[in-house]
Amino acid sequence: DSRGPGEALPTLTVTTILEDPYVMVRNAELEGYCIDLLKALAAMLHFSYKVKVVGDGQYGAVSSNGNWTGMIGEILRQEADIAVAPLTVTSAREEVVSFTTPFLQTGIGILLRKDTVSQEMSFFHFLAPFSKETWTGLLFAYVLTCFCLFLVARLSPCEWNEPKNEENHFTFLNSLWFGAGALALQGVTPRPKALSVRVIAAVWWLFTITLLAAYIANFTALLSSGSEQLPIQTFEDLVKQRKLEFGTLDGSSTFYFFKNSKNPIHQMIYEYMDKRRDYVLVKTYQEAVQRVMESNYAFIGESISQDLAAARHCNLIRAPEVIGARGFGIATTQASLWTKKLSVAVLKLRESGDLDYLRNKWWETSCLHKSRDRWSPLQPQALGGLFLTLAIGLALGVIAAVVELSNKSRHAAGHVKKSCCSVFTEEMCTRLRIKENTRQSQETSGRPNA
Repeated sequence: DSRGPGEALPTLTVTTILEDPYVMVRNAELEGYCIDLLKALAAMLHFSYKVKVVGDGQYGAVSSNGNWTGMIGEILRQEADIAVAPLTVTSAREEVVSFTTPFLQTGIGILLRKDTVSQEMSFFHFLAPFSKETWTGLLFAYVLTCFCLFLVARLSPCEWNEPKNEENHFTFLNSLWFGAGALALQGVTPRPKALSVRVIAAVWWLFTITLLAAYIANFTALLSSGSEQLPIQTFEDLVKQRKLEFGTLDGSSTFYFFKNSKNPIHQMIYEYMDKRRDYVLVKTYQEAVQRVMESNYAFIGESISQDLAAARHCNLIRAPEVIGARGFGIATTQASLWTKKLSVAVLKLRESGDLDYLRNKWWETSCLHKSRDRWSPLQPQALGGLFLTLAIGLALGVIAAVVELSNKSRHAAGHVKKSCCSVFTEEMCTRLRIKENTRQSQETSGRPNA
């Protein structure tokens, strides 16, 4: 600092505009995000300031006579040294004044009322908790488990008294019924007797209990967050629907963004607003928020201001898409020596986290569940460990059945004096072709003696 000890601080005249939460009147004093920012900049750059609210209540645009209105006009007429306000940096404004590095990043978003855009329940809404891939995986797991039950029950000696003269209780249809009963938490017959069949039954029970718990939890979350499922996600969705009218601030930079855009969707939005300008364009931000809350109206405007509206009014929400990235900057005269100093100071405040602190301070919300993640169907990856456990259990069950059959074949081979492998093969063929063998034995028993 080159000033002497007795030298007074330079005084800057600051123009601003009343807008919540940037600048507000509380107890005859000004406070808000921009006032806190101004205090921090003054402390860093060692200047004093005098704040005045812009006379015409405008941000700054070219009037019909070619003169600038609002805060930009006051800077040009040297009625103020700098403008600290939610003033969007645009090319037209940059041609006549200088801007510092933006202190807030924003864009153009869509403000909606939750109950006007909540998605209607579909006829098959009960399928929504799981994704299509998860339902496919569940169906595949069910069929594979029932097939393994059927196979293991036929291989295991414990499920038979005499394989050549009786039917196994675990037919394929009975196995399907057993799996379905377990999936519905209902006890069904036949009851497994072999260890191998019990291993598969137990791991399937574990699978179904965990899966049902996940389904119930996700279905509950779906019903409680149903108002947050927005069919209007983008500006294209807004153009296609007919339920909501939409507009923006008359004469704002947002309006001219759509007017100058070459994007066909943006052009359609501009044509809609221009044809109905007397009805859909609003004069103030407060009027826009009130209209969204009281009628079927969507407000297109600064996304960061819409975030504040959603924080203050819990029945409002901002659609996900944000276009036209832009920033709020501090305006100075083009020859001002303060432009560079203020830019550096803003960057230092951003790097130190002070700007984030101010953002959280003035955009704080009392709405419940605001920070909760958007609901989505449960994906197979979330249940990957469960499917893997089922696969391991099925493999163990099949291995146990083969071991049981091998032990019986080894004992039988000693009695009939055949090799263990040949007896094992005969036993397996007998069990897998049991219906044919049973039918042949019945025909033989029913045929008269020669």
